[in-house]
Amino acid sequence: MNIAIPRILERFFRNIIFRIANIPNKPAIYITFDDGPTPEITPWVLDVLREYNAKATFFCIAKNIDRNPEIYQRILDEGHSVGNHTYSHLRGRKLTYDEYINDIELASHYIKSNLFRPPYASFTKSQIKTVSKNYNIILWSILSRDYNKNISPQECSDTTTNNLKNGSIIVFHDSVKAFPNMSFALINTLKKAKKDGYGCKGIVLENKILLSD
Repeated sequence: MNIAIPRILERFFRNIIFRIANIPNKPAIYITFDDGPTPEITPWVLDVLREYNAKATFFCIAKNIDRNPEIYQRILDEGHSVGNHTYSHLRGRKLTYDEYINDIELASHYIKSNLFRPPYASFTKSQIKTVSKNYNIILWSILSRDYNKNISPQECSDTTTNNLKNGSIIVFHDSVKAFPNMSFALINTLKKAKKDGYGCKGIVLENKILLSD
């Protein structure tokens, strides 16, 4: 998957968010992390974000929250946004409608958020239609590809820093697999954002109702 695919999807899915509309005189970017919390990586990410006075959005796998509740609580305590990334991190297209929705609802008991990101951007129209009734579905405008071992840290960094725009949503992964690329690219992205006058914010949207417990 490359960073152009969401632009194609945008034509067909009007209820999916690919970038955030910002006030022109207050430009900002939105750094996001998928698949945590991970004890080897997420605390390092939080330390770096604090160093740069940056906020981010963590799309968490609820199974990982179950294993690492103290790290998840730190994400919340430090003022970052969170989003539902399902409980089990499965591909929607490989699940029945009920299996997919039930996995999201299970995650909602751990993650109190009206933001959702489908793992692998994999879903069916019926799945996403139902999810969009309760969540803001967030994809991205910049996919860092930090998980790809066939690209170098510099290539990963160039993907993010060369494409920053007001309202950009950037995907990193707070995972062991992605760390060599992510760690290099994240710091360079934060430096470039500061140099170009972009704030780094968490995603906060108020126009969806949370699933009930």
